[in-house]
Amino acid sequence: MRISTKGRYALQLLIDLAQHDGDEYISLKDIAERQGVSVKYLESIASTLNKAGFILSFRGKSGGYKLSKPAEEYTIGSVLKLAEGSLAPVSCLYADGGVEQCAKADTCYTLPMWQELDRIVDEYLESVTIADLIQRNCKSSR
Repeated sequence: MRISTKGRYALQLLIDLAQHDGDEYISLKDIAERQGVSVKYLESIASTLNKAGFILSFRGKSGGYKLSKPAEEYTIGSVLKLAEGSLAPVSCLYADGGVEQCAKADTCYTLPMWQELDRIVDEYLESVTIADLIQRNCKSSR
């Protein structure tokens, strides 16, 4: 499993919105400057997050984005799955519906190991929230 820049930047975008949470919408230009990411790339990510209901958007002079729910309600797993599609360590685990595509699945000695790794990673990523990441960083920078 390798998390792409899309997944990492989706997390950064949500963390930035959580850190600057308030009544006002935050422009992607401001986020891009703080995060060192191009506005164009963030637009694509914000569109995906917005369509999935992770963030709210507002057009106009004071437009921008903000979280649609509290930071505690965004699991890292849900964000990465949205951005990346699947987090499975091997391709035979991320076939449609979770059914293995590999013809050797019935006799594969490694499949149970990959399934367990996938379960452990998923369990961990679903246990960590955007708020947790912010809190951990605040504690370590003291």
